[in-house]
Amino acid sequence: MDSLATRLSRTAVWTGDGVELRDVEVPALADGDLLVRVRLATICGSDLHTVTGRRSAACPSVLGHEAVGVVEAVGGDSADVSVGDRIVWSVTVACGRCERCRAGRTAKCELVRKVGHEPFEGDWALSGSYAEHIVLPAGTAVVRVPDTVADAVAAPAACATATVMATLEAAGPLLRRRVLICGAGMLGVTAAAACAEAGARVRIADLYPSRVDVAHRFGGVGDAGGTVDVVLDFSGSAEAIAQGLARLDIGGVLVLAGSVAPGPALAVDPEAVVRRHLTITGVHNYEPRHLQQAVDFLARTGAVFPWADVVSPPVELDELHHVLAVPPTGMLRSSVAP
Repeated sequence: MDSLATRLSRTAVWTGDGVELRDVEVPALADGDLLVRVRLATICGSDLHTVTGRRSAACPSVLGHEAVGVVEAVGGDSADVSVGDRIVWSVTVACGRCERCRAGRTAKCELVRKVGHEPFEGDWALSGSYAEHIVLPAGTAVVRVPDTVADAVAAPAACATATVMATLEAAGPLLRRRVLICGAGMLGVTAAAACAEAGARVRIADLYPSRVDVAHRFGGVGDAGGTVDVVLDFSGSAEAIAQGLARLDIGGVLVLAGSVAPGPALAVDPEAVVRRHLTITGVHNYEPRHLQQAVDFLARTGAVFPWADVVSPPVELDELHHVLAVPPTGMLRSSVAP
């Protein structure tokens, strides 16, 4: 792929003070690497936290880990994808060899690298999706996107939707179960739709009534209190988690997915956990199977839920700084079309 070495890709580099557009050289591809032309990237809440200083991250770096794109070049042989395929890709890139990978926990690989989280001045400059191109190293999990799934629907699969699939797996069977979802952002609303499709009775709570209103279109109803069987927390609020834990019925399950920053400690009564047969577990990122499940879920429910309606129309790359903020009212994701 030496012919690609002199190509330049317009790239938005986060400098800590703002976004700087640079023309970045596209490197020669190693065996198994993919060069992908980014069609659309959505703005995840974690990137907003980086920009506002709530989350530490490599700097400078190319942010963005929710995206959909088209394969432009393949390094060596690849049995997984071909040039021209429209794909989404995993946030994490695992070594596949360490104990964690061998145990099926590739998201926690001892040598994990992450799309949109790597230092720009390292050996993977084109590592984020806020750019015309991204290089996906060999071993990155990718999934082809059906033609029936629009870019705005597919892009969140790479983070929000796949994480929800992992969260539901941790929760166990949901048919006829009473589910309380804490947090009505993109993950919470997606979880409401997934739980509803699984046959659960879904309640959703958020500090902002307007976000709960959005969730009504995705199978959730406002929370009216009472006992529940499953609590899925995407809020990261210790208060919300404690309240949800107290409401769990016998055999209840609490899945924590939103606590990704330091916060107050949570008081847990061990006797209550034992006597009520409770399960408390956590989910952070996801496995390759969850990315496939995410794309399948979005394809299956495209005519049921208005996925595209919660993603704002894309801006161009040079306008990225304008959407690195809270999405417009009624929207759960802003987007950029590099």
